[in-house]
Amino acid sequence: MRINGSITPLDALREFGCMRLASRIADLKAQGYDIISKMESNENRYGDTVRYARYTIKGE
Repeated sequence: MRINGSITPLDALREFGCMRLASRIADLKAQGYDIISKMESNENRYGDTVRYARYTIKGE
C-alpha cells in the first residue's frame, strides 16, 4: 500500500499470492495501522457487476 497507494484483493492475489486480503488487513489494523476500506464496483468479463474493497493507509 505504501508503494502503490492502495491494494485490492485481485492485486494481492497477483502480486503476493494472498487469497485472504481482508484477514491480512484485519491483522494490520490490530497492529495499530489506520487503514481505510472503500468499496468499488466494476464489470467482470461476463458483464456482471462485481464489488470489491480497495484498501489504503490513512494519511498516505
